[in-house]
Amino acid sequence: MSILSMILAQVPAAADTVAQPLADTMTQAATAAAAPVAAAADAAAPVVKDLSVWNLTMAGGWLMIPLALLAVVSIYIFFERLFAINKASREDAAFMERIKNFIHQGDVDNAMRLCKDTDTPIARMIEKGVSRIGRPMNDVLVAVENVGNMEIAKLEKGFNWLATTAAGAPMIGFLGTVTGMVQAFFQLASAGANSNVTILASGIYEALVTTVGGLIVGIIALFAYNYLTSRVNKVMNKLEGKSMEFMDLLNEPAK
Repeated sequence: MSILSMILAQVPAAADTVAQPLADTMTQAATAAAAPVAAAADAAAPVVKDLSVWNLTMAGGWLMIPLALLAVVSIYIFFERLFAINKASREDAAFMERIKNFIHQGDVDNAMRLCKDTDTPIARMIEKGVSRIGRPMNDVLVAVENVGNMEIAKLEKGFNWLATTAAGAPMIGFLGTVTGMVQAFFQLASAGANSNVTILASGIYEALVTTVGGLIVGIIALFAYNYLTSRVNKVMNKLEGKSMEFMDLLNEPAK
């Protein structure tokens, strides 16, 4: 009876001795199996980056260079033409009154001198009309209108560049998008079994940047072109009004 009791007492101890290593082995296996899953989850987690203008520009590729050049040239033309138009739109309130007095007095030389000293499109237009005094009125009118058209053409210098940029910059952006998409799908196909959505997403992201850049440059050029055109139209209307005033002045009887 004592021998049986001793054997029964040793059975739980042996079971614990066998069970403990088995439990440790299972824990290690579970940890080893969970490690790749955790690593995969960390890899799949989105990487947060700062989306700055500089990073976007650099991600767009080499087509961002011509877009940047178009933007710089368009901005320069806008401000240069704006200053020229503002200068052309300035008007001396007493200019036409003095011209009227000189013409009524028959003092053509002083009228010509006043026009030369007044550096405005209106003055240059009136100067041409004064130089044609004595000829048929139709000849005087044609000479004045020709000078007016030349002055408007000078003010519209560079407008073709703005119009071309407004239409061409978005097309360059779309070209960058198409070439970027082709490159993205090529990289996805080249990756083979290792391909994943990250490769495609990064390629599409870089491709769309050129579209954004092209649209921004095109919109800037379009608004600049339309604004300057409206300002030139105002100057043109003013020139037409002054030309009619000058022709009426020639038809007035001398007092």
